[in-house]
Amino acid sequence: MTDLALPYRDRVHAGRLLAGALAAYRGRPGLLVLALPRGGVAVGREVARALEAPLDVLVVRKLGYPGHEEYAMGAIASGGVRVMRDPPPGAAPQAVAAVLAREEAELLRREQLYRRQRPAPGITGRSVIVVDDGLATGATMRAAVLAIRQQQPEQLVVAVPVGSAQGCRELEDQRTEVVCPARLDYFGAVSQWYVDFPQATDEEVRQLLDDAHREHEQQASRLQ
Repeated sequence: MTDLALPYRDRVHAGRLLAGALAAYRGRPGLLVLALPRGGVAVGREVARALEAPLDVLVVRKLGYPGHEEYAMGAIASGGVRVMRDPPPGAAPQAVAAVLAREEAELLRREQLYRRQRPAPGITGRSVIVVDDGLATGATMRAAVLAIRQQQPEQLVVAVPVGSAQGCRELEDQRTEVVCPARLDYFGAVSQWYVDFPQATDEEVRQLLDDAHREHEQQASRLQ
């Protein structure tokens, strides 16, 4: 697919097309799809369903510059992973520390909320596909990649329906396989490449994960 197919109708549409680009992984033993909440979960749901793989979340939080939260100075992920750029000139250390503390608390809240007491999946020795609804600067995804690599997967693939060409190249420069059907030299915001791009809610994420978990258990029981 090229950028001529854009914009996607919504995250479900994007996820189905992305799943097509990942078809070679369908049925692979031990395959795991991890989605970045909130927006990546609807995309990941379609990928996991098409590939007959379990779906779970990897919680990652962008760290916005103090006073300019729309610009990322880094990101944090489960397992104590932190990816940071240099703070902006004049940024007070206390303000940076406050951003970190706030986002670490939100990361923990989301982990507890989304899993409903289900343990985090094992990653060691597995093929892992990590999914989001788009890739802009790549800071969030880089934190996710570091968090996953700490657990020594056999293979790691980053998969997004649309992304900046630069963000994809930076990940590939770190020896990360990237599947991105639409790589754009001019990117802007992820929302530009979707017709319908509502803010995903915590309840939607929980429902998608519950549905995926139940469906995968049913698949597994049929195969026994």
